[in-house]
Amino acid sequence: MKYVVVSGGVISGIGKGVLASSTGLLLKTLGLKVTAIKIDPYMNIDAGTMSPLEHGEVFVLNDGGESDLDLGNYERYMNITLTRDHNITTGKVYSQVIERERKGDYLGKTVQVVPHLTNAIQDWIERVSKIPVDDTGLEPDVCIIELGGTVGDIESAPFVEALRQFQFRVGRDNFALMHVSLVPVIHGEQKTKPTQAAIKDLRSLGLTPDVIACRCSDKLERPTIEKISMFCHVGPDQVIAVHDLNSTYHVPLLLLEQKMTKYWTQRLRLDTLNISEADASKGADLLHRWRELTTSYDRSYETVKIALVGKYTHLKDAYTSVIKSLEHSSMRCRRRLEIIWVEATDLEPEASESDKIKFHKAWHDMCSADGILVPGGFGQRGTEGMMSAAKWARENNIPYLGVCLGFQVASIEFVRSVVGIEHSNSQEFVPELTEDEATVVYMPEIDKEKLGGTMRLGLRPTVFQTDKSVLKKLYGNFDQIEERHRHRYEINPKLISTIEAHGLKFVGRDETGQRMEIFELENHPFFVGTQYHPEYMSKVLDPSKPFLGLVAASAGMLDEIANGAPSASKTDF
Repeated sequence: MKYVVVSGGVISGIGKGVLASSTGLLLKTLGLKVTAIKIDPYMNIDAGTMSPLEHGEVFVLNDGGESDLDLGNYERYMNITLTRDHNITTGKVYSQVIERERKGDYLGKTVQVVPHLTNAIQDWIERVSKIPVDDTGLEPDVCIIELGGTVGDIESAPFVEALRQFQFRVGRDNFALMHVSLVPVIHGEQKTKPTQAAIKDLRSLGLTPDVIACRCSDKLERPTIEKISMFCHVGPDQVIAVHDLNSTYHVPLLLLEQKMTKYWTQRLRLDTLNISEADASKGADLLHRWRELTTSYDRSYETVKIALVGKYTHLKDAYTSVIKSLEHSSMRCRRRLEIIWVEATDLEPEASESDKIKFHKAWHDMCSADGILVPGGFGQRGTEGMMSAAKWARENNIPYLGVCLGFQVASIEFVRSVVGIEHSNSQEFVPELTEDEATVVYMPEIDKEKLGGTMRLGLRPTVFQTDKSVLKKLYGNFDQIEERHRHRYEINPKLISTIEAHGLKFVGRDETGQRMEIFELENHPFFVGTQYHPEYMSKVLDPSKPFLGLVAASAGMLDEIANGAPSASKTDF
C-alpha cells in the first residue's frame, strides 16, 4: 500500500480537497486502484449535527455516514464509494480509545496521547485503506490521506504526530507528503515568506514535504519557484504551481502538465506494482475522456441559467454537491452554467424599504432564470419563499427540481393551491397540525429527541410505479434505482390519492410502496421532486440524472439528452 498525505499551511480553505482528489484521479489514469481518507480534527463524532453555515455541506455516504464535504470530492473525481470510516475525526478516535480503556484493553497502563492515541490513528488508517472502494472489489494500491485544518493548529497535533510515526511504520518508498501553501500577491509581487514559514513549522514537527503545491491567483513566476525550492529544501520540479483556473476540473490536467504522474511513479516506485494491461488501458481511457470533457466545455458558448433558491446562499459551501451536480450536467449538455443565487427569505414580502428592494430583486433574478432548483435544508425560515418559487415554476411552465426540502415545499404548495387545503404545511414547521391537514409528517421510526445520526440516511431503493416517467427514462429505464437519503419527514400517506387525483404523480416510491420518493407533474415540461439527495452520487463523467434533466430541460434539449442518456449502472471509469 502506498500513501500520499496532503496537508495545508498558511490558511484553511486553500484547496487541499481538490488537490487530493486531482492527485487520486491522476494515479487512477495509470491504472491504479485508489482510495481516500479525510482526517478532520474537530471533536464531533461526525458532521451530522453541524449547521451548513458552520462547516459547509454535510455529505452522506452509502452506509449512512454523515461526513465532511471533501469525501464528496473524492467520490466525484475518482468514482469510488467510501464508508463512514474513511472520515476520521478527533471525536471518533478518542471515543474508540476511551472505550478500549474502559474495557481494560490497555492492561492497566496509563493511557496517553502518545503512544495510545497516535497508535489508534495509525491502526485506523491501515485498516480503512485496505477496504475495496470500486467495482473491482479489490484492495486499493494507493491511499490519499487529507489532513484537515492547518498544520500548527492545536487540534491537529495528535494527527501530525501519528503521521510522523506512520512514515516509519510503512517505509519511505510507501509514504509521501504534499503540502499545499499560499503564495499571496502583494502590490504585484509574489510573496514566498508565508510558504517558507509553513514549511519550517512542518519540518519542526517531523514531516518533510516531497511536493509543495503553491496556490496563487496568478501563474507562479520562475524566480518564485526557484526561491521556494532553495529556502524549502526541495527541487524545482517538486514545487507545483496551482494558479486560479476557470474550472477546478482543469487541476488534474495542470498537475499532469507539471509531470506529477512521473514524479509519483519515481518517488513511490509505482512501476513495481503489478498493473494489468486492461487496467492500464482503462486508466488511459479515463484520462482521454476527462481531457475531452473539460476541453469541450471550454469551447461551449451557450449559457443555461439556473436559479438556486435556498436558505444558506451566503455560504456557497453549504451547497457544494448541488453546485457540482449542476456543473457535471452543464458539461454533459455543453452549456455554460450560470447559477443565480436567490435567498429564499427575500422572495417573501416584508414591511421595510430595504426588504422590499431585496424582494423585487430576488423575484427579478428568479424570473430571469431558465430553470429553478430548490435544494435541501432544515427549519422553517425561507420555506414560504421556496413555495413561491415552486408555484411560479409550476404555473409558468419553468423547469423545476426540488430536492428533499424542495420536494416537500413543492408538495405543500400544490396541496394549498390545487388540492385546496389552504393552511396545509409540514409538521416540522407547525407540529400541531393534524394528519388531515399536514402535507408533510414526521416519519414514525425516527428518534425525535436524539439528533445525531438518527435520520433516514444512506443508500435506499426507489421503485418506479410507471413507465411514463421522465426520470425513469433518464435513469436508463430501470424499474428500480438506489440513491442516498437524509431526512426525518415524509409526504403524508393519507393525502397521496388526493394529490395524485389532481395531477401531481408520485412516480417513485420506496420498496414498501408507502413512502414517496419522486413526483412529476402532468402536462409540464419538467416539474420534478425527489425525497432523496441525487447530488450525493453525481460524478464528473456520470452526472446525476435529476440534475441532468433539470439542466437539459432548461436548455431546451431534454428529449435529446433523455434519448441518449447512458444508464447510471452501466457507466464506469
